[in-house]
Amino acid sequence: MRIALITDAWAPQVNGVVTTLIELVGQLELSGHEVHVVHPGQFRTRPCPGYAGIDLAVRPAKQVASVLNDLRPDAIHIATEGPLGWAARGYCVQHRLAFTTAFHTRFPEILHAALRVPLNWGYALFRHFHRPSAGVMVPTLGVLQMLQKRGFSNLRQWTHGVDTHAFPFQGEVCPSPLTGALAHPVSLYVGRVSYEKNIEAFLQLDLPGTKVVCGVGPLEARLRARYPQVRWLGILDRNSLAQVYAAADVFVFPSRSETFGLVMLEAMACGTPVAAFPVEGPTEVLGARAGAQPQGGVLHDNLLTAAKEALAIPRAAARSRALDFTWTQAAAQFQSHLVPARGASAHPMTVTKSVTSLSSGR
Repeated sequence: MRIALITDAWAPQVNGVVTTLIELVGQLELSGHEVHVVHPGQFRTRPCPGYAGIDLAVRPAKQVASVLNDLRPDAIHIATEGPLGWAARGYCVQHRLAFTTAFHTRFPEILHAALRVPLNWGYALFRHFHRPSAGVMVPTLGVLQMLQKRGFSNLRQWTHGVDTHAFPFQGEVCPSPLTGALAHPVSLYVGRVSYEKNIEAFLQLDLPGTKVVCGVGPLEARLRARYPQVRWLGILDRNSLAQVYAAADVFVFPSRSETFGLVMLEAMACGTPVAAFPVEGPTEVLGARAGAQPQGGVLHDNLLTAAKEALAIPRAAARSRALDFTWTQAAAQFQSHLVPARGASAHPMTVTKSVTSLSSGR
């Protein structure tokens, strides 16, 4: 099957959406599908205002239309709500093509935090974007229920996975040359240093030992100056990141508005337990729905309490929970939600594996 995947988030950007899509494309190719990725690197771009490190395509509609005209894909998936996503949406609506979309990030919350745009305005815009979609893929049941309450329809749950080979298990904390000698316990945060991540809830914790932050973003310079005692490592490649996960005693995840939180799975795969608020994302990742006890970490309304209690979680328990999430399962679920681009039916299509040529567009 020939699949067109349109995304405003792609390498060299570093975030959970990019990781998810790259892993997805790899799994789809292994299953024998031809995947063509339409991404910002193929267009003239400009930096996203107020969000350094994110480049957006400039006036991409004609080029997107040309690509989709030539490709004539069997299925079209629009992964993001940026300029490329809007251009692909417009093309599909104009040509009466069925397509699926995804809700990866709570951008209305980001717009509210960064620019004070009212949440209702942001969700009204996103509801309009996703309205013609034959299936809106969301990463957790909680996000699905939240979007239902906000008037979204055609919602489909689609979980994510973790590469447990890239993030190998370490039964004991392993010092890393990337960090040097650190006072223990080592508390780690990995992710964008941005408005929506609530990172200061972590930085302000009165924790013994050392705090380490991996990531960059629009708040980085201000927070580096405010918290000089924190070890700031910037962006790391995957191998280096796995070393840093393994060097930490606890992974602290302060976000209250995450749709999933892939970094939690990466940390747990290395054996590092998670401390987080009992909110959507962490609840899903730690399996704490319907009153179940969290697995591989601690959820608590007091993040300091969660961090201290998580230090007692066995590293093997964190790894065990991470093994419940595989990209093979995630890709199969994604495929089951795709719809034929052409034809009268917009129902999920039967997916086959008989394809002769492969192309990823990466």
